[in-house]
Amino acid sequence: MDRKFIFALALLVSFFTWMPTGLKAQSAAPTGAVQMTSAPAEAGAEPPSALTLDGYVQRTGVMAYPLIVLSMITAFFIVLFTFTVRQGTVVSDAFMNSADALIRKQDYLGLLAVCNRRNECIARITAKTLDFATRNPTASFEEVKEVTEAEGNRQSSLLLARIAYLGDVGAVAPMLGLLGTTLGMMTTFQEISKTQYAGSNQLGMAQGVSEALLCTASGLVIGIPALIFYAIFRGKVNRLISEMESATTHLMALLAVQYKRAARAVATRGE
Repeated sequence: MDRKFIFALALLVSFFTWMPTGLKAQSAAPTGAVQMTSAPAEAGAEPPSALTLDGYVQRTGVMAYPLIVLSMITAFFIVLFTFTVRQGTVVSDAFMNSADALIRKQDYLGLLAVCNRRNECIARITAKTLDFATRNPTASFEEVKEVTEAEGNRQSSLLLARIAYLGDVGAVAPMLGLLGTTLGMMTTFQEISKTQYAGSNQLGMAQGVSEALLCTASGLVIGIPALIFYAIFRGKVNRLISEMESATTHLMALLAVQYKRAARAVATRGE
């Protein structure tokens, strides 16, 4: 497994391991201040507990639901791209060996059948090329090459667009967290403005701000790992695209040789 992927996975685990502990410590700090300054007023308050899912939803408000959904989407994309963004789904040695042998034998229909059975990017490019060449036997090699390049660019764009969703999640999550913080601050100041300014209200304001900042922390905990894994997958996709281009060039060179051989055979029969 890639060392960068292992490092990012460890970082992701550390994020989610630290998060409940940090939130629990932050929740306990204001309570301690209340016990020191106004112990009688807070005597009936419940002791702080670990942050559960229900408690998280209650403290963050309506923004908890999109943040939870984004965290699930992030985890799904990371697992999905781990198993799909790999060399076997783009170009494999088994396909290249079969394609090399079939092109040398000029068995284009057999190669087209192999391409239809394979779910690889290079197989789709080869199938598109052979389909155009067999349907247009009078087409020149340059025209066939243009079809190959167009399909190769399309496959590269699809690979890059697939992992772009993870980058979008990494950009949206902190924005949702900031929106939740802003809404929480607005609600806190609105409640304070309804009552007389007093020390208890200052403590209530501090608690409200702490709860509002929980949205920002949640957005960052989701967004940072998403962007880290997006950078890793983007580098991996770029490397796979380079290998796919190299494999396509190899196959097109073999086809060029066969086209030249066929042209020489026609010229010889004409003489």
